[in-house]
Amino acid sequence: MRLTSHVKQNRLALVGAATLAVFVLGAVFADVLMPHDPWRHFQPFMSPSGAHLLGTDDVGRDIFSELILGARVSLSVGILAGLLAVSIGVLVGLLAGFRRGLLDEVLMGLTDIVLVIPALPLIILVSVYLGPGMWHTLLVIGLVFWPSTARVIRSHVLSIRQSGYVESARALGAGDGWIMYRHVLPNVLPLLLAKFVLTVAAAMLMEASLSFLGLGDPMAKSWGMMLHYAFARGGFIREMWWWYLPPGLCIGLCILALTLISFSIEEGSDPRLRRALDR
Repeated sequence: MRLTSHVKQNRLALVGAATLAVFVLGAVFADVLMPHDPWRHFQPFMSPSGAHLLGTDDVGRDIFSELILGARVSLSVGILAGLLAVSIGVLVGLLAGFRRGLLDEVLMGLTDIVLVIPALPLIILVSVYLGPGMWHTLLVIGLVFWPSTARVIRSHVLSIRQSGYVESARALGAGDGWIMYRHVLPNVLPLLLAKFVLTVAAAMLMEASLSFLGLGDPMAKSWGMMLHYAFARGGFIREMWWWYLPPGLCIGLCILALTLISFSIEEGSDPRLRRALDR
């Protein structure tokens, strides 16, 4: 039973990694893979054909080329926003869990305040205030998505700081900074990696939501902006499924792949989860 569980989980992780690799390679080599310049204009509202695999949009731009370029923009926003959120979360979690006392109360109080505010309305409000732009979008997402990481890291650090090797290092005169860098941080890295992958998925979904609402960068051809233009410029009314369905499927497949990878990493780093799955 245990072997079957691990084989199944590894298979799911492999499927997720392979799916994600396809999108990453497409984003990296987008300039080579795009059959047309995504800014070049052809005849508007063309149906899929050999020359235009997914037809053209309302101003005659090749939708397939936009879809490939959209992978680069959507993944970039997700990864950068995830890095920002996880960096803030791990810093807050490490300091709060290791130093405790007043610093812990202040940091966790700030974390609770951000957590109780609904994420989507807060991000929409700040995005409206800052204005459209890819950097504004990833900054807002990163500054809102860090509390969950901070909570998880803090709880893990609380158990690590009481371990024997940490007490031994402290008895030998090691400072808090050295102990956190040398002993605590390496032990939370697997959990941190799982949180990062999951945060990237959440950031991609949030970017798509903001872009669909018209709050994204109009000059950035992300999958969310493709959905926005398909809805705003007649793609849904004309039943042009080749315009709005492919970016939606790409978003869903990317999030599914990232979720499978994150779950596999979390299972490998959490003994309690492994025991639960082995039952």
